[in-house]
Amino acid sequence: MRFGYILKLSAKSFMQRKLRSWLTILGIVIGVAAVVTILSLGESMQQSVESRLGGLGADIITVSPGFSRASMRGFGGRPGEASSNNQQNITNRDIQIIKSISGVRYVNGVASGRAEVTYLSESVSLTVEGVDPLAWKEITTSELASGRYFTQNDVNVVILGNSVAEEMFKEPLSLNSQINVEGVSFKIVGILEESGGFGGGGGDRTIFMPYDSAVNILEDMDTNRYNSLQVKVSDEELVEPVMEDIESKLMLSRHVTEKTKDFTVSSSLQMQETISDVTSTISLFLAGIAAVSLLVGAIGIANTMFMSVMERTKQIGILKALGTTNFEIIKLFLTESAIIGFAGGFVGIFLAFILIGIVSEMGFSLAMGGMGRGTIATITPELILFALGFSTAIGIISGLIPARMASKLQPTEALRYE
Repeated sequence: MRFGYILKLSAKSFMQRKLRSWLTILGIVIGVAAVVTILSLGESMQQSVESRLGGLGADIITVSPGFSRASMRGFGGRPGEASSNNQQNITNRDIQIIKSISGVRYVNGVASGRAEVTYLSESVSLTVEGVDPLAWKEITTSELASGRYFTQNDVNVVILGNSVAEEMFKEPLSLNSQINVEGVSFKIVGILEESGGFGGGGGDRTIFMPYDSAVNILEDMDTNRYNSLQVKVSDEELVEPVMEDIESKLMLSRHVTEKTKDFTVSSSLQMQETISDVTSTISLFLAGIAAVSLLVGAIGIANTMFMSVMERTKQIGILKALGTTNFEIIKLFLTESAIIGFAGGFVGIFLAFILIGIVSEMGFSLAMGGMGRGTIATITPELILFALGFSTAIGIISGLIPARMASKLQPTEALRYE
């Protein structure tokens, strides 16, 4: 029996039992739609996180005061330990030690805090960061929308995050305008492009100025003290060994041990790996729960195929009497169950497109907004092929036992069956 004829018989049987077939397909549809939707949203979330963290610079290491042992390694700590905080325990001595490490190109000391910013009689409390004028230019991943970066001799000048210039005040700020920060007048020499708000490369709601200027206006900020250090390495592959060198040399110079450590060394790569692991685990867990409906669908297919064997016993007897082999009978029923699985997968993918569109419009983009602009989830061609192949495979597997049972029927007994 040719495959084309087998396919024709299977399709005819499917169409003759439309209601039962579609009720059977429904279980596969729900399972495929749920799994595809969850995997697509999880993948899009992971890509969004990676792109935001990528903005921090893969070759950037951050040294922060205090050692938070209650958090994950990628966020600067180890599980199950206490934390130590001293917001200004990083000094010029630490900078000189780090600069001596092989593979380090630039070190930027950061002094940060909140300050009252006034423009045209309107005051807003904003984050101010004092940076090394030359090192910051080489380390930041933010691009200039207009203006210039700092020079070595700049005094009382600022570079604004995009949101500060465009949204914080009723009147947008422009280059060469004057703003007042804690009673001191500053000239705007640069405005950064929008970075997305995940802290990447600069910060849309931050005002940047030379370190010396920031120390003069920020409360509780002393000269030769920093809130954090940004370290740029010469190659991304050196991030891990340089981090280890920084930890060991700072521990030696500060006379601290693992238990008394008072600083944290981290990188965006660590954060990216940690968050990626978490989002992947959550997505797979949810997909596993959704896949239970696929098991229900598989049972439904098996039940439908058993009933089909019983209803078509006489037809099987006629086919066998005409010379149809057991293997061809198996192929006939497996083709029918494969059609059910494929149809369920196809409709399930179509439903997944609708669900993803609804979720993206109603909340996913908004939820991602906390890490920057939302990313609309998409279904990749690979995921479509996987879903179709998997649903078809479920149909075939579910039809194996009924198909084998049909092939074992004796022609004489089958012809007498009523």
